[in-house]
Amino acid sequence: MLKERFLSYVKIHTTSSEESSDSPSTKRQFDLAHLLEKELQDLGLEGVQVSDQCIVTGLLPGTTSETLGLLAHMDTSPDYSGENVKPQVIENYDGGPVPLKGAGITMDPKDFPDLEGLKGKTLITTDGTTLLGADDKAGVAEIMEVLAYFVDHKDIPRPSIKVAFTPDEEVGRGTDAFDVKEFGADYALTLDGGPLGEFSIENFNAASATITIEGRNIHPGSAKNQMINALDIAADLHMALPVEKRPQHTEDREGFIHLHGFTGKVEEASLFYILRDHDKEKFQAQKDLLASLVDYMKEKYQTPIHLDIQDSYYNMKEKMAPVDFLIEETLSAMKENDVEPLVIPIRGGTDGAQLSYKGLPCPNLFTGGHHYHGRYECVALEDMEKAVDIVISLVKRLGERK
Repeated sequence: MLKERFLSYVKIHTTSSEESSDSPSTKRQFDLAHLLEKELQDLGLEGVQVSDQCIVTGLLPGTTSETLGLLAHMDTSPDYSGENVKPQVIENYDGGPVPLKGAGITMDPKDFPDLEGLKGKTLITTDGTTLLGADDKAGVAEIMEVLAYFVDHKDIPRPSIKVAFTPDEEVGRGTDAFDVKEFGADYALTLDGGPLGEFSIENFNAASATITIEGRNIHPGSAKNQMINALDIAADLHMALPVEKRPQHTEDREGFIHLHGFTGKVEEASLFYILRDHDKEKFQAQKDLLASLVDYMKEKYQTPIHLDIQDSYYNMKEKMAPVDFLIEETLSAMKENDVEPLVIPIRGGTDGAQLSYKGLPCPNLFTGGHHYHGRYECVALEDMEKAVDIVISLVKRLGERK
């Protein structure tokens, strides 16, 4: 049933939008929300609803006084098309190049060495024309399987399970309308990680920055000492940033400054950056660097340059102390299911990061996905099944806690 659930979810177009200020950012996210609402009702959960902001919630009552939250997000990244997804299912993957037939390209282990670890498994890929949506519909499907298991095993001692499926995580607004107090969980787990074994209790601090440069357009034939080319200034500013801070040159705990958008003409140009670092002081240093560089370019070119920096989320590690037991029980559940924990910081963020700062600590568990946000995205069914097994074991362990 897990495979069928997942394949049905990824075919629903739920891409969020950075351009929209609506909540949710795209109405199409309601299509999956209402399907999940019905499935939760069919399972018999209590209080199932879809909020005006497209947050799906429901409660499966337990046998103890505590409540565990399980969360995943429904939207897919606007970095690549999520419309008309045509998943490919490859049984007993042989470890070789994978044809992505819709685009006439190949996903080669030479470029993606992590594919070697998926040999012999059931591999689900895109056809190369869209992303897959395992981020985070794999997490959604896994949570639904966990709920179905406990509906069928009502007598197992366990905490109540409160589920939430959120919109707009990919654009950093998934929990803007999330009411932690109303949700009512004592602690929670997000299923929004990557490969088998990944478990994270910390993530990047994150901000977005927009730099807008005012130029002066003069006919190029008479432009000497008069034209101020905003495009030239933008290029000069970007090239003044340290190359080693670009994401393609960083890994592990190394932060980055990523130019992900550049628009404009001679008269005005804009640069769009995201800033990331696990360390709070280094994160602040990134913001200070941009501010000082903007001041320098203003003076150099004698033209207005505007900088707008907005913090997006913070490292959840600072909020994990109250749930040390949840971390330990999750690690034990992983080992119980023969999965070696890979405890690494997230080089990104999750809804759990923001919820942790709202008072609901949320470590993040793997879902089994690889190569998110693009046409090479894939997931191994057996790794998804392991995620389900681990959460079931975790819930049982929490039910035995005194």
